[in-house]
Amino acid sequence: MTRIALVLGATGLVGRALTEDLLSEGKWDEVRVLVRRPLALTHPKLRQIQVDWDRLEQYSGQFSGVYAVFCCLGTTIKQAGSQKQFERVDLEYPLAAAALARAQNVKQFLAVSSMGASTKSRSFYSRTKGRIEEGLIAAGFHGLHLFRPSLLLGDREEFRLGERVAAVLMKGLDFAMVGQAAKYRAIPAARVARAMMNIALADTGGVHIYTNEVIHVIGKH
Repeated sequence: MTRIALVLGATGLVGRALTEDLLSEGKWDEVRVLVRRPLALTHPKLRQIQVDWDRLEQYSGQFSGVYAVFCCLGTTIKQAGSQKQFERVDLEYPLAAAALARAQNVKQFLAVSSMGASTKSRSFYSRTKGRIEEGLIAAGFHGLHLFRPSLLLGDREEFRLGERVAAVLMKGLDFAMVGQAAKYRAIPAARVARAMMNIALADTGGVHIYTNEVIHVIGKH
């Protein structure tokens, strides 16, 4: 069986680490990435497709023959500029991609969500993540895998002061994050990426939600 991976959000923290993992893992025959701008990365198995996310339906053929779609799309309200723009990136694009993937009979769909994702949350961010999860579940994939990490650690291309400060504090307090507090432990983006790849290779059917504590375990090298 030809195993093709399609990564959405390959320029982001998790997506970049995931793309590198997929390329270095010998079990993938091709790694496609849909990007707005090219990655500074070359590899015989890498295929980069520059897309206009607002016209994603024009690239439906890129989902053909794909075994697993990895959705790592995400932004912040500050970076997006408004709640409406945030919803476009974090909600509309992933659901549009899911519809195309489902139409092309993609078997596995894996997406980065967030700890606290719930349509009933008082937080707009968490509520939006909950809406994404509900939309993906409704798509009816053979295997749907939703990852809910805590604060992501790693070097982003863009500077986020709040995240940088929080990351320093979370790293310093990691030794104390035990028991009930373990679910809040900050997690390296590379570990989330490895967890996603490991789960895709396991070829499990059904809907599965992975909490931060579980991602820490299944994402170990």
